[in-house]
Order: sequence, then structure tokens, then C-alpha cells
Amino acid sequence: MNDDGRELGAFLRARRARVSPESMGLTAGPRRRVAGLRREELAQLAAISVDYYVRLEQGRATQPSDEVLDALADVLDLDATERDHLRRLARTRRARSGPVSRRERVSPELRRVLDGMTGMPAVIMGGRLDLLAWNRLGSELFGGLEDGARDRNQARYLFLDPRSGETFPDREQRARETVAVLRLAVGRDPDDPALAELVAELSAHSREFRAMWAAGDVMVCENGLKGFRHPAVGELWLRYETLHVPASDGQPGRQLDVHLPEQGGDAETALRLLGAWTAPAGDERRAERG
Repeated sequence: MNDDGRELGAFLRARRARVSPESMGLTAGPRRRVAGLRREELAQLAAISVDYYVRLEQGRATQPSDEVLDALADVLDLDATERDHLRRLARTRRARSGPVSRRERVSPELRRVLDGMTGMPAVIMGGRLDLLAWNRLGSELFGGLEDGARDRNQARYLFLDPRSGETFPDREQRARETVAVLRLAVGRDPDDPALAELVAELSAHSREFRAMWAAGDVMVCENGLKGFRHPAVGELWLRYETLHVPASDGQPGRQLDVHLPEQGGDAETALRLLGAWTAPAGDERRAERG
């Protein structure tokens, strides 16, 4: 996360390794020792000098032009999220204000949104993957957020708490997505010491995290299918939609994850039962972080 170009170099190496020579019209050959493209092959395809590309991977080239970044992105077949990430990493050497770790909060307006989602599990997640607020069903399905039964940082819970595998039947897929989202957050806010500490902690204590981090994947969550397992209603699968809240008033971006069952399906019945089972007498208020 320092501005010495290591993040840019690591990302380029990881993306280069996933491009097959055959897809570029090249012959792999029996002597090829590296996965994906060689440095000189990528440089040639991007129409830049091999020396300059080597310096980029080694963190010795500063502020590559947009034309160079576009050429590399085209050869590496980067998607829109990866292209934005590449540009951020390439600009990290510019003057910065120094380490800043802002406390993440939930606005009264977002809390009112949660209040209105009584039949849909919903959580608000911060840029460091801390679960900042939730409604009652969200607390239940995410492993006990209300009573503090689990770490409220989603990355720590997935990689350092074995109970996460019981809470989420799709735990491995969630873990991969979480690493990709976390790496994107690092590229977006490289001066945040809290993010650096989180990555260092996970790297020190989880071999699985280290392997996934080395893959260099980045992503933005939008929608899909998520699995949950609850002792009262068993396993259920829900569609989710992620609503992204832009950064404002010194606050980093946050996301609101809303989970919806298929209408008339078993998951809808299970959620209704869970809601009735967990409802406090006369109190439908959302649980929120204390």
C-alpha cells in the first residue's frame, strides 16, 4: 500500500499471468516457464518498450500516460473495474496528504431506509468491510450481529472465524469476492492505515487469504445469489442487490446490501418464520452498531 509502485507491479504480473499465449496468437512451446504472457510479449503487444514495461512492474516508472495504460488494459483484457483500478494504482505516486483513517458512520437517512426493510435482510458495509448497521433479519442471517456473537468486520469473520462456514454455505465464494473488494478499496484509498492493518492481519493469520490476495483480483459487488444457514430455519438462498452510497462529507463510500427471496418460494416462507421467531414484543426497531 506504499507509493513505491509495488501494488501496480503486482497487479500487472497477476493480470499478465492469466492471459494465455494462444489467445494472442502466440505459441506456448515446451520451454515456456511462466504462466501467461512473458514481459517482452506483453510489451510488444502493447507497443511499448520492454525496458519501460519492466520498470513499470518493478515500480521504477512513474506516471505512465493514459495511452500506455489503455494499451496494457486492452492486451490484458481488463474489465471496467480493473481498468479503473489500474489507473488508480498508476497515479499513487502523486502528492498525497499522508495517512488518514476516517471513522465510518451511518447517516440518519440510511438508518431510516433500514427501518423500512422489515421483511428483507439488509446490512450496511463500510469501505473497510465493517458491518456498520443492519436490520433484525440481517443480524440473524449474518451470524449474530446484534448480540456481538461474531466479528463485525466481514473479512476477519470469513478468514479468521471457522464458524463462518456454518453461517454461509457459499463461504469460499464469499471469501474470494471479499478479497477482490478489499483489494479495490486499497487501490482507492492507499493512505488508510486501518486498511493496511487489516490486510497485514489477514495475511499474517490466513494462508487462504494470502493465496487469494496474490491473485490480484478486483471487483465491485452489484447483484447475485447468496447462501445463508440459520439454526432456526436451515439453509436458504437469496438474491441480493447492492446499492452504492457515494463518498460525502469526509465519509468514504458505503454500500447497502439488500437480500430478497423468490416470491412464493421456500426462502420467503423461511424469512417470514424467522421474522416472527425473532421479533421482540412491541419492538420492530432495527439493530445497529453500538
